[in-house]
Amino acid sequence: MSASNGRRRKRKLQAEINVVPYIDVMLVLLIIFMVTAPLMNLGVDVELPRSNAKSISQKQEPVIVSVDAQGNYFLTLQGAPQEALDAGQLSAKVAAFVHNNPDVPVYVAGDRTANYEVVLNAMELLQAAKVPRVSLLTKPAETVRK
Repeated sequence: MSASNGRRRKRKLQAEINVVPYIDVMLVLLIIFMVTAPLMNLGVDVELPRSNAKSISQKQEPVIVSVDAQGNYFLTLQGAPQEALDAGQLSAKVAAFVHNNPDVPVYVAGDRTANYEVVLNAMELLQAAKVPRVSLLTKPAETVRK
């Protein structure tokens, strides 16, 4: 028999991180993002005018200036989210972008119920920003509901 001298052996403490709660939180966040992602509105609701023009094939992503029914300007640059801008900001941002990317196509997507003058003002802003060519976006004839 071994004699004990009244001392107990001290156990060595092991520090372990319990990751189960972190995994639970991560899975809940994943589910939340999966449910809310389809509900996000990624663009401005612009009702384009109808046209029988053919679709344009393009090599690079265009710059799109949208004008909604209330006359507000929205800018979509390559790979960037759409943002609402006033006339001065729109002109400055497009001028800087086109200066660095001179061959980028620039389109104006005017809502068909928008004031024609507001759409023309957008085109004049682009012209003042030294954009060499501006095109109008329309809804292709095959997608038009009759």
